Amino acid sequence: MARITIWIVALVAVVFSQDLMERFRNMSRDAEKKGLAEPFKGVTANGTVEPGLFAVKSTGVSTEPVRKAAAAFLAALTDEQRTKTKFSVDDDEWRKWMNQHFYRRQGVGFEEMNDKQKDLAFAMMKAALSAKGLKLSRDIMRLNETLGELNKNDFVQYGEWKYWISIMGEPSTDKPWGWQIDGHHLIVNYFVLGDQVVMTPTFVGSEPVIATSGKYKGTSILQEEQQAGLDLARTLTEAQKSKAVLSTIKDKNNNLGEAFKDNIVLDYAGIAVKEMTASQKKQLLALAKLYISNTDDGHAKIKMSEIEKHLDRTFFAWIGEMKDDSVYYYRIHSPVVLIEFDHQLPVGIRHLVANPKVPFHEHIHAVIRTLNGNDYGKDLLRQHYAMHKH
Repeated sequence: MARITIWIVALVAVVFSQDLMERFRNMSRDAEKKGLAEPFKGVTANGTVEPGLFAVKSTGVSTEPVRKAAAAFLAALTDEQRTKTKFSVDDDEWRKWMNQHFYRRQGVGFEEMNDKQKDLAFAMMKAALSAKGLKLSRDIMRLNETLGELNKNDFVQYGEWKYWISIMGEPSTDKPWGWQIDGHHLIVNYFVLGDQVVMTPTFVGSEPVIATSGKYKGTSILQEEQQAGLDLARTLTEAQKSKAVLSTIKDKNNNLGEAFKDNIVLDYAGIAVKEMTASQKKQLLALAKLYISNTDDGHAKIKMSEIEKHLDRTFFAWIGEMKDDSVYYYRIHSPVVLIEFDHQLPVGIRHLVANPKVPFHEHIHAVIRTLNGNDYGKDLLRQHYAMHKH
């Protein structure tokens, strides 16, 4: 009788979990419908796209390793897997990403890949990302396993392999194409045109950010980005802080550029970088590089040059205090990039937190976007179509 009771309780729990997941998915579908209701414009400062910021040109940094790796990955898929993995290069699939674990994904999932297919998927990511970027991606996936462990081994909702890959367009040397990985706390959009790359929107994060137990004990992410942001803020004078600090109260989630926020209007706020000292400017560029260097070294260098070109039109903003144990939000905002770092409220491990109503260090979201219409490489794609009629 006891065994029957346990079995019934377990069955009820599964049914309840599935019903909850379905309700969450309905919510995500509603968010998707609302988010895609208007055509893509891009993140802007005033609602109008600033023209002339991006150009179709040769970078001199080969994307051939990525093309070969993507083609090899596609070739290893079954016909059924390949059909649901491939989309046209201008498909709205680019914009269908969401951090939440319950979002209904498209593409081919790691859970349905065999070992060879997984290896080839990671080979594609390795060719596109830096060693740092690949490690960050894998560690986020591992920490999603930790999250499952911390929820009584709930690997229905969480797990290392709950990530999906889509390929947009046909991997090519001269035609536009790209790939996307989408899952809980890890979204990378990687657009390619010739030897140009746009790797935004990118979303990285985790809850927890440090595994203190379980299969991947010792894994941690975004600690350098967390400390470097605080270190920069602490260099500000009181006069500079009066401009940079938007609020000392940090009692909610503050990230603005997450899922289905492709067209947000975000005015410049905080302190203008041109008002910083040479040392502070150098520190801010080093902070930006921590995020940009997740792409391969050659294309990261090109993006950093683009950011430096607009440094005098860049702003740094801060929310929160600046103590060792403070939670905070910061952003770097220019005509060509938006980088956001945010300590978030507990969600997945709120049952383990003393006060689940305030943000904490163990839940971090970071977002990188290309502004003024070139997220997903869309401005480059627009120019390509103008030059090559389709």
